[in-house]
Amino acid sequence: MKALIPFAAALTALAAPAAGAEISYVHAGRLIDVATGRLLADQLIRIEDGRIAAIGPYVAPADGAPVIDWSSKTVLPGLIDMHTHLVGDIQSAGVADPLLTSGAQDALIGAANAKKTLRAGFTTVRDVGAWRAFTDVALRDAINAGFVDGPRMAVSGGYFTIPGGGGAITGLADDIVLPAEYEAGIVRGAEDAREKARTFLQHHVDFLKMIATGAVLTVGTDPGLPELSEDEMRAIVEEAKKYGKKTTAHAHGAEGAKMAIRAGVASIEHGSLLDDEALSMMKKRGVVLVADIYNGDYIDEVGTRDGWPAETLKKNRDTTDTQRDVFRKAVKMGVKIAYGTDSGVYPHGDNAKQLPYMVKYGMTPIGAIRAATLSAAELLGWEKDVGSIRVGRYADMIAVDGDPLTDISVLVGPKIVIKGGEIVD
Repeated sequence: MKALIPFAAALTALAAPAAGAEISYVHAGRLIDVATGRLLADQLIRIEDGRIAAIGPYVAPADGAPVIDWSSKTVLPGLIDMHTHLVGDIQSAGVADPLLTSGAQDALIGAANAKKTLRAGFTTVRDVGAWRAFTDVALRDAINAGFVDGPRMAVSGGYFTIPGGGGAITGLADDIVLPAEYEAGIVRGAEDAREKARTFLQHHVDFLKMIATGAVLTVGTDPGLPELSEDEMRAIVEEAKKYGKKTTAHAHGAEGAKMAIRAGVASIEHGSLLDDEALSMMKKRGVVLVADIYNGDYIDEVGTRDGWPAETLKKNRDTTDTQRDVFRKAVKMGVKIAYGTDSGVYPHGDNAKQLPYMVKYGMTPIGAIRAATLSAAELLGWEKDVGSIRVGRYADMIAVDGDPLTDISVLVGPKIVIKGGEIVD
Protein backbone atom coordinates (compact mmCIF):
# COMPACT_ATOMS: atom_id res chain seq x y z
CA MET A 1 0.00 0.00 0.00
CA LYS A 2 1.22 3.53 -0.74
CA ALA A 3 1.81 5.91 2.14
CA LEU A 4 -0.62 8.75 2.68
CA ILE A 5 -0.02 11.47 0.08
CA PRO A 6 1.56 14.56 1.66
CA PHE A 7 -0.95 17.37 1.89
CA ALA A 8 1.06 19.91 -0.11
CA ALA A 9 1.76 17.47 -2.94
CA ALA A 10 -1.86 16.41 -3.07
CA LEU A 11 -3.01 20.02 -3.21
CA THR A 12 -0.58 20.71 -6.04
CA ALA A 13 -2.07 17.83 -8.00
CA LEU A 14 -5.55 19.17 -7.31
CA ALA A 15 -4.82 22.87 -7.53
CA ALA A 16 -7.55 23.44 -10.09
CA PRO A 17 -10.70 21.65 -8.88
CA ALA A 18 -13.55 21.25 -11.30
CA ALA A 19 -15.74 24.29 -11.69
CA GLY A 20 -18.50 24.25 -9.12
CA ALA A 21 -16.88 21.48 -7.06
CA GLU A 22 -18.27 21.28 -3.53
CA ILE A 23 -15.33 21.54 -1.13
CA SER A 24 -15.10 21.01 2.63
CA TYR A 25 -12.52 19.91 5.18
CA VAL A 26 -12.21 17.71 8.24
CA HIS A 27 -9.73 18.59 10.98
CA ALA A 28 -8.83 15.20 12.51
CA GLY A 29 -7.07 15.26 15.87
CA ARG A 30 -6.01 11.62 15.40
CA LEU A 31 -6.38 9.74 12.12
CA ILE A 32 -6.06 5.95 11.87
CA ASP A 33 -4.36 4.73 8.70
CA VAL A 34 -5.91 1.26 8.60
CA ALA A 35 -3.38 -0.06 6.08
CA THR A 36 -0.32 0.65 8.23
CA GLY A 37 -1.92 0.77 11.67
CA ARG A 38 -0.37 4.18 12.30
CA LEU A 39 -2.12 6.90 14.28
CA LEU A 40 -1.48 10.24 12.56
CA ALA A 41 -1.81 13.40 14.62
CA ASP A 42 -3.48 16.68 13.64
CA GLN A 43 -4.47 15.99 10.03
CA LEU A 44 -6.49 17.99 7.49
CA ILE A 45 -8.68 16.06 5.05
CA ARG A 46 -9.91 17.92 1.98
CA ILE A 47 -13.19 16.70 0.48
CA GLU A 48 -14.33 17.52 -3.04
CA ASP A 49 -17.71 16.36 -4.34
CA GLY A 50 -17.99 13.64 -1.71
CA ARG A 51 -14.53 12.13 -2.21
CA ILE A 52 -11.22 12.64 -0.45
CA ALA A 53 -9.01 15.01 -2.45
CA ALA A 54 -6.03 15.47 -0.13
CA ILE A 55 -4.70 14.52 3.30
CA GLY A 56 -1.84 16.05 5.27
CA PRO A 57 -0.71 17.88 8.39
CA TYR A 58 -3.19 20.48 9.54
CA VAL A 59 -2.88 23.91 7.96
CA ALA A 60 -5.81 26.29 8.18
CA PRO A 61 -7.39 26.29 4.70
CA ALA A 62 -7.33 29.60 2.91
CA ASP A 63 -10.26 29.06 0.55
CA GLY A 64 -13.00 29.73 3.11
CA ALA A 65 -14.59 26.29 2.70
CA PRO A 66 -16.23 24.86 5.84
CA VAL A 67 -14.12 22.83 8.27
CA ILE A 68 -15.63 20.05 10.38
CA ASP A 69 -13.83 20.25 13.71
CA TRP A 70 -12.89 16.76 14.84
CA SER A 71 -9.66 17.99 16.41
CA SER A 72 -10.49 16.27 19.72
CA LYS A 73 -11.57 12.99 18.06
CA THR A 74 -10.08 9.84 16.62
CA VAL A 75 -11.08 9.50 12.97
CA LEU A 76 -11.24 6.28 10.98
CA PRO A 77 -13.00 5.02 7.85
CA GLY A 78 -16.70 4.32 7.89
CA LEU A 79 -17.22 0.76 9.10
CA ILE A 80 -18.39 -2.12 6.90
CA ASP A 81 -20.66 -4.99 7.99
CA MET A 82 -20.43 -7.90 5.57
CA HIS A 83 -23.40 -9.91 6.91
CA THR A 84 -26.60 -7.91 7.36
CA HIS A 85 -30.31 -8.42 6.70
CA LEU A 86 -31.79 -4.93 6.50
CA VAL A 87 -35.14 -5.72 4.85
CA GLY A 88 -38.02 -6.69 7.12
CA ASP A 89 -38.25 -7.02 10.87
CA ILE A 90 -35.69 -8.60 13.16
CA GLN A 91 -35.74 -12.27 14.21
CA SER A 92 -38.52 -13.33 16.55
CA ALA A 93 -40.15 -16.48 17.91
CA GLY A 94 -42.73 -17.17 15.20
CA VAL A 95 -41.67 -19.31 12.23
CA ALA A 96 -44.47 -17.72 10.15
CA ASP A 97 -43.50 -14.12 11.02
CA PRO A 98 -41.97 -13.41 7.56
CA LEU A 99 -45.48 -13.91 6.12
CA LEU A 100 -47.16 -11.33 8.35
CA THR A 101 -45.98 -8.22 6.49
CA SER A 102 -46.38 -7.07 2.91
CA GLY A 103 -43.51 -6.44 0.55
CA ALA A 104 -44.08 -2.70 0.92
CA GLN A 105 -43.94 -2.97 4.70
CA ASP A 106 -40.73 -5.01 4.51
CA ALA A 107 -39.09 -2.37 2.34
CA LEU A 108 -40.19 0.48 4.61
CA ILE A 109 -38.96 -1.38 7.69
CA GLY A 110 -35.74 -1.88 5.78
CA ALA A 111 -35.44 1.86 5.22
CA ALA A 112 -35.67 2.45 8.97
CA ASN A 113 -33.11 -0.31 9.61
CA ALA A 114 -30.77 1.22 7.04
CA LYS A 115 -30.85 4.59 8.77
CA LYS A 116 -30.09 3.01 12.17
CA THR A 117 -27.17 1.14 10.63
CA LEU A 118 -25.75 4.29 9.04
CA ARG A 119 -26.08 6.29 12.25
CA ALA A 120 -24.16 3.50 14.03
CA GLY A 121 -21.15 4.24 11.85
CA PHE A 122 -21.58 1.54 9.21
CA THR A 123 -21.42 3.43 5.95
CA THR A 124 -21.26 0.27 3.80
CA VAL A 125 -22.89 -3.14 4.19
CA ARG A 126 -23.12 -6.39 2.31
CA ASP A 127 -26.74 -7.46 2.70
CA VAL A 128 -26.90 -11.23 2.41
CA GLY A 129 -30.53 -11.79 1.56
CA ALA A 130 -34.19 -11.12 2.27
CA TRP A 131 -37.09 -13.58 2.43
CA ARG A 132 -38.81 -11.87 -0.49
CA ALA A 133 -36.57 -11.95 -3.53
CA PHE A 134 -35.15 -8.60 -4.68
CA THR A 135 -36.62 -6.41 -1.94
CA ASP A 136 -33.01 -5.73 -0.94
CA VAL A 137 -32.31 -4.60 -4.52
CA ALA A 138 -35.12 -2.06 -4.21
CA LEU A 139 -33.72 -0.74 -0.92
CA ARG A 140 -30.21 -0.45 -2.36
CA ASP A 141 -31.52 1.45 -5.37
CA ALA A 142 -33.58 3.80 -3.17
CA ILE A 143 -30.49 4.62 -1.10
CA ASN A 144 -28.38 5.19 -4.21
CA ALA A 145 -31.07 7.49 -5.63
CA GLY A 146 -31.15 9.55 -2.43
CA PHE A 147 -34.73 8.64 -1.53
CA VAL A 148 -33.64 6.87 1.67
CA ASP A 149 -30.78 7.46 4.10
CA GLY A 150 -28.64 4.40 4.55
CA PRO A 151 -25.28 2.75 3.96
CA ARG A 152 -23.89 1.82 0.58
CA MET A 153 -25.31 -1.64 -0.05
CA ALA A 154 -24.08 -4.70 -1.90
CA VAL A 155 -27.05 -7.07 -2.19
CA SER A 156 -27.66 -10.72 -3.08
CA GLY A 157 -31.38 -10.61 -3.92
CA GLY A 158 -32.10 -13.65 -1.75
CA TYR A 159 -30.66 -17.13 -1.08
CA PHE A 160 -30.06 -20.31 -3.07
CA THR A 161 -31.21 -23.28 -1.00
CA ILE A 162 -32.65 -26.77 -1.32
CA PRO A 163 -36.39 -27.34 -0.71
CA GLY A 164 -36.92 -27.22 3.04
CA GLY A 165 -33.32 -26.13 3.54
CA GLY A 166 -31.61 -23.52 5.65
CA GLY A 167 -32.74 -20.66 3.40
CA ALA A 168 -36.39 -21.73 3.21
CA ILE A 169 -39.34 -20.87 5.43
CA THR A 170 -39.95 -24.08 7.36
CA GLY A 171 -42.20 -25.29 10.16
CA LEU A 172 -45.45 -24.32 8.41
CA ALA A 173 -48.44 -26.62 7.86
CA ASP A 174 -47.94 -29.01 4.95
CA ASP A 175 -50.78 -27.56 2.87
CA ILE A 176 -49.56 -23.95 2.95
CA VAL A 177 -48.33 -22.75 -0.44
CA LEU A 178 -45.85 -19.88 -0.32
CA PRO A 179 -45.89 -17.05 -2.86
CA ALA A 180 -43.29 -17.43 -5.61
CA GLU A 181 -41.19 -14.52 -4.34
CA TYR A 182 -40.37 -16.55 -1.22
CA GLU A 183 -39.12 -19.50 -3.30
CA ALA A 184 -37.16 -17.74 -6.05
CA GLY A 185 -33.90 -19.26 -4.85
CA ILE A 186 -35.02 -22.85 -4.21
CA VAL A 187 -33.05 -25.08 -6.57
CA ARG A 188 -33.48 -28.68 -7.71
CA GLY A 189 -30.34 -29.79 -9.49
CA ALA A 190 -27.38 -28.11 -11.14
CA GLU A 191 -29.15 -26.85 -14.27
CA ASP A 192 -31.98 -25.37 -12.22
CA ALA A 193 -29.36 -23.71 -10.01
CA ARG A 194 -27.61 -22.24 -13.05
CA GLU A 195 -30.86 -20.90 -14.51
CA LYS A 196 -31.97 -19.32 -11.24
CA ALA A 197 -28.53 -17.82 -10.67
CA ARG A 198 -28.82 -16.20 -14.09
CA THR A 199 -32.23 -14.78 -13.14
CA PHE A 200 -30.80 -13.22 -9.98
CA LEU A 201 -27.87 -11.74 -11.89
CA GLN A 202 -30.25 -10.25 -14.45
CA HIS A 203 -31.92 -8.45 -11.54
CA HIS A 204 -28.60 -6.62 -11.01
CA VAL A 205 -27.58 -8.15 -7.70
CA ASP A 206 -24.01 -7.48 -6.54
CA PHE A 207 -23.12 -11.06 -5.53
CA LEU A 208 -24.78 -14.43 -4.98
CA LYS A 209 -25.37 -16.28 -1.71
CA MET A 210 -25.76 -20.04 -1.28
CA ILE A 211 -26.98 -22.00 1.74
CA ALA A 212 -24.42 -24.82 1.82
CA THR A 213 -25.50 -26.35 5.16
CA GLY A 214 -28.44 -26.32 7.52
CA ALA A 215 -29.05 -23.28 9.72
CA VAL A 216 -29.32 -22.51 13.40
CA LEU A 217 -32.42 -20.37 12.98
CA THR A 218 -34.28 -22.54 10.42
CA VAL A 219 -36.45 -25.17 12.11
CA GLY A 220 -35.87 -28.70 10.86
CA THR A 221 -32.37 -28.21 9.48
CA ASP A 222 -29.03 -29.40 10.86
CA PRO A 223 -26.21 -26.80 10.80
CA GLY A 224 -23.59 -29.53 10.47
CA LEU A 225 -25.05 -31.25 7.39
CA PRO A 226 -24.44 -30.26 3.74
CA GLU A 227 -27.52 -29.26 1.73
CA LEU A 228 -26.76 -27.96 -1.77
CA SER A 229 -24.68 -30.42 -3.78
CA GLU A 230 -21.21 -29.45 -4.94
CA ASP A 231 -22.43 -29.52 -8.55
CA GLU A 232 -25.27 -27.14 -7.70
CA MET A 233 -22.88 -24.77 -5.94
CA ARG A 234 -20.35 -24.91 -8.77
CA ALA A 235 -23.07 -24.05 -11.30
CA ILE A 236 -24.05 -20.98 -9.25
CA VAL A 237 -20.44 -19.86 -8.83
CA GLU A 238 -19.68 -20.33 -12.52
CA GLU A 239 -22.71 -18.29 -13.55
CA ALA A 240 -21.72 -15.50 -11.15
CA LYS A 241 -18.21 -15.39 -12.59
CA LYS A 242 -19.61 -14.87 -16.08
CA TYR A 243 -21.08 -11.62 -14.77
CA GLY A 244 -17.94 -10.69 -12.85
CA LYS A 245 -19.62 -11.37 -9.49
CA LYS A 246 -18.52 -13.21 -6.36
CA THR A 247 -20.41 -15.87 -4.42
CA THR A 248 -20.57 -16.51 -0.69
CA ALA A 249 -21.77 -19.58 1.19
CA HIS A 250 -23.63 -19.87 4.47
CA ALA A 251 -21.81 -22.86 5.95
CA HIS A 252 -21.71 -23.94 9.58
CA GLY A 253 -20.54 -27.51 8.94
CA ALA A 254 -17.07 -28.45 7.73
CA GLU A 255 -18.10 -30.74 4.84
CA GLY A 256 -20.55 -28.25 3.36
CA ALA A 257 -17.90 -25.53 3.65
CA LYS A 258 -15.31 -27.68 1.86
CA MET A 259 -17.75 -28.34 -0.96
CA ALA A 260 -18.38 -24.61 -1.27
CA ILE A 261 -14.64 -23.84 -1.23
CA ARG A 262 -13.99 -26.38 -3.97
CA ALA A 263 -16.87 -24.85 -5.94
CA GLY A 264 -15.07 -21.50 -5.85
CA VAL A 265 -16.74 -19.25 -3.27
CA ALA A 266 -15.08 -16.03 -2.13
CA SER A 267 -16.20 -16.30 1.50
CA ILE A 268 -17.72 -18.59 4.12
CA GLU A 269 -20.42 -17.19 6.43
CA HIS A 270 -20.64 -18.38 10.06
CA GLY A 271 -18.13 -21.26 9.97
CA SER A 272 -19.26 -22.57 13.34
CA LEU A 273 -18.08 -26.18 12.93
CA LEU A 274 -15.12 -25.83 10.56
CA ASP A 275 -12.25 -28.28 11.01
CA ASP A 276 -8.53 -27.77 10.38
CA GLU A 277 -8.79 -29.04 6.81
CA ALA A 278 -11.50 -26.51 5.94
CA LEU A 279 -9.49 -23.66 7.48
CA SER A 280 -6.36 -24.77 5.63
CA MET A 281 -8.28 -24.84 2.36
CA MET A 282 -9.55 -21.32 3.06
CA LYS A 283 -6.06 -19.99 3.79
CA LYS A 284 -4.56 -21.64 0.70
CA ARG A 285 -7.27 -20.33 -1.63
CA GLY A 286 -7.76 -16.91 -0.04
CA VAL A 287 -11.34 -17.65 0.99
CA VAL A 288 -12.51 -15.15 3.63
CA LEU A 289 -14.20 -16.07 6.92
CA VAL A 290 -17.17 -13.93 7.96
CA ALA A 291 -18.10 -15.17 11.42
CA ASP A 292 -20.91 -13.65 13.52
CA ILE A 293 -19.35 -14.39 16.92
CA TYR A 294 -21.43 -11.85 18.89
CA ASN A 295 -25.02 -12.86 18.35
CA GLY A 296 -24.91 -16.29 19.97
CA ASP A 297 -25.13 -14.48 23.31
CA TYR A 298 -28.02 -12.33 22.06
CA ILE A 299 -29.95 -15.35 20.77
CA ASP A 300 -29.50 -17.23 24.03
CA GLU A 301 -30.63 -14.32 26.19
CA VAL A 302 -33.46 -12.89 24.09
CA GLY A 303 -34.54 -16.17 22.53
CA THR A 304 -34.89 -17.80 25.95
CA ARG A 305 -36.77 -14.79 27.31
CA ASP A 306 -39.14 -14.56 24.33
CA GLY A 307 -39.83 -18.25 23.78
CA TRP A 308 -37.98 -18.93 20.52
CA PRO A 309 -38.27 -22.57 19.35
CA ALA A 310 -36.45 -24.98 21.66
CA GLU A 311 -34.69 -26.51 18.66
CA THR A 312 -33.26 -23.13 17.69
CA LEU A 313 -32.01 -22.40 21.19
CA LYS A 314 -30.33 -25.81 21.42
CA LYS A 315 -28.61 -25.41 18.05
CA ASN A 316 -27.43 -21.96 19.08
CA ARG A 317 -25.95 -23.29 22.32
CA ASP A 318 -24.30 -26.16 20.45
CA THR A 319 -22.56 -23.82 17.99
CA THR A 320 -21.77 -20.60 19.89
CA ASP A 321 -18.62 -21.77 21.68
CA THR A 322 -17.43 -23.94 18.79
CA GLN A 323 -17.76 -20.98 16.43
CA ARG A 324 -15.60 -18.85 18.71
CA ASP A 325 -13.01 -21.61 18.96
CA VAL A 326 -12.94 -21.83 15.15
CA PHE A 327 -12.58 -18.06 14.93
CA ARG A 328 -9.62 -18.04 17.33
CA LYS A 329 -7.96 -20.84 15.37
CA ALA A 330 -8.58 -19.04 12.05
CA VAL A 331 -6.89 -15.91 13.40
CA LYS A 332 -3.84 -17.93 14.50
CA MET A 333 -3.66 -19.72 11.14
CA GLY A 334 -3.78 -16.46 9.19
CA VAL A 335 -7.12 -17.06 7.47
CA LYS A 336 -8.47 -13.83 5.98
CA ILE A 337 -11.30 -12.42 8.09
CA ALA A 338 -13.91 -9.80 7.26
CA TYR A 339 -16.38 -8.29 9.71
CA GLY A 340 -19.95 -9.59 9.60
CA THR A 341 -22.54 -9.72 12.35
CA ASP A 342 -25.87 -11.15 11.07
CA SER A 343 -27.71 -7.95 11.95
CA GLY A 344 -31.42 -8.61 11.73
CA VAL A 345 -31.01 -11.49 14.15
CA TYR A 346 -30.27 -8.78 16.73
CA PRO A 347 -31.44 -5.12 16.52
CA HIS A 348 -29.97 -2.97 13.76
CA GLY A 349 -27.65 -0.27 14.99
CA ASP A 350 -25.89 -2.61 17.43
CA ASN A 351 -23.47 -3.75 14.70
CA ALA A 352 -20.33 -2.57 16.52
CA LYS A 353 -20.95 -4.80 19.54
CA GLN A 354 -19.04 -7.61 17.85
CA LEU A 355 -15.74 -5.69 17.68
CA PRO A 356 -14.74 -6.38 21.32
CA TYR A 357 -15.61 -10.06 20.79
CA MET A 358 -13.16 -10.25 17.90
CA VAL A 359 -10.40 -8.89 20.12
CA LYS A 360 -11.40 -11.23 22.97
CA TYR A 361 -11.14 -14.19 20.61
CA GLY A 362 -7.73 -13.51 19.17
CA MET A 363 -7.52 -10.39 17.01
CA THR A 364 -5.59 -7.24 17.79
CA PRO A 365 -7.61 -4.01 17.83
CA ILE A 366 -6.14 -2.91 14.49
CA GLY A 367 -6.88 -6.39 13.11
CA ALA A 368 -10.52 -6.08 14.10
CA ILE A 369 -10.69 -2.56 12.66
CA ARG A 370 -9.13 -3.77 9.40
CA ALA A 371 -11.66 -6.61 9.24
CA ALA A 372 -14.43 -3.97 9.39
CA THR A 373 -12.79 -1.59 6.91
CA LEU A 374 -10.04 -2.50 4.45
CA SER A 375 -10.48 -6.29 4.47
CA ALA A 376 -14.24 -5.99 4.05
CA ALA A 377 -13.79 -3.54 1.18
CA GLU A 378 -11.38 -5.93 -0.54
CA LEU A 379 -13.86 -8.80 -0.25
CA LEU A 380 -16.52 -6.58 -1.80
CA GLY A 381 -14.10 -5.52 -4.54
CA TRP A 382 -14.81 -1.90 -3.54
CA GLU A 383 -11.43 -1.05 -2.03
CA LYS A 384 -10.91 1.82 -4.50
CA ASP A 385 -14.03 3.49 -3.10
CA VAL A 386 -14.40 2.54 0.58
CA GLY A 387 -12.55 0.96 3.49
CA SER A 388 -9.76 3.49 4.03
CA ILE A 389 -9.20 7.22 4.30
CA ARG A 390 -7.16 7.70 1.14
CA VAL A 391 -7.18 10.13 -1.74
CA GLY A 392 -9.85 9.14 -4.26
CA ARG A 393 -12.04 7.18 -1.84
CA TYR A 394 -15.48 8.29 -0.77
CA ALA A 395 -15.37 10.62 2.23
CA ASP A 396 -16.97 8.01 4.51
CA MET A 397 -15.62 8.53 8.04
CA ILE A 398 -16.49 8.22 11.68
CA ALA A 399 -15.20 10.09 14.72
CA VAL A 400 -15.04 8.77 18.27
CA ASP A 401 -13.64 9.79 21.62
CA GLY A 402 -10.67 7.79 22.89
CA ASP A 403 -8.28 5.50 21.05
CA PRO A 404 -9.74 2.30 19.55
CA LEU A 405 -6.21 1.01 18.92
CA THR A 406 -5.84 0.54 22.68
CA ASP A 407 -9.51 0.13 23.65
CA ILE A 408 -11.68 -1.28 20.87
CA SER A 409 -14.82 -0.80 22.97
CA VAL A 410 -14.86 2.94 22.20
CA LEU A 411 -16.25 1.97 18.78
CA VAL A 412 -19.35 0.53 20.46
CA GLY A 413 -20.26 3.94 21.87
CA PRO A 414 -21.42 7.19 20.24
CA LYS A 415 -20.01 8.18 16.87
CA ILE A 416 -20.21 11.12 14.52
CA VAL A 417 -20.67 9.87 10.97
CA ILE A 418 -19.90 11.32 7.56
CA LYS A 419 -21.02 9.57 4.37
CA GLY A 420 -19.92 11.00 1.06
CA GLY A 421 -18.66 14.16 2.76
CA GLU A 422 -21.96 14.91 4.48
CA ILE A 423 -22.67 14.66 8.20
CA VAL A 424 -25.31 12.00 8.97
CA ASP A 425 -28.17 13.39 11.05
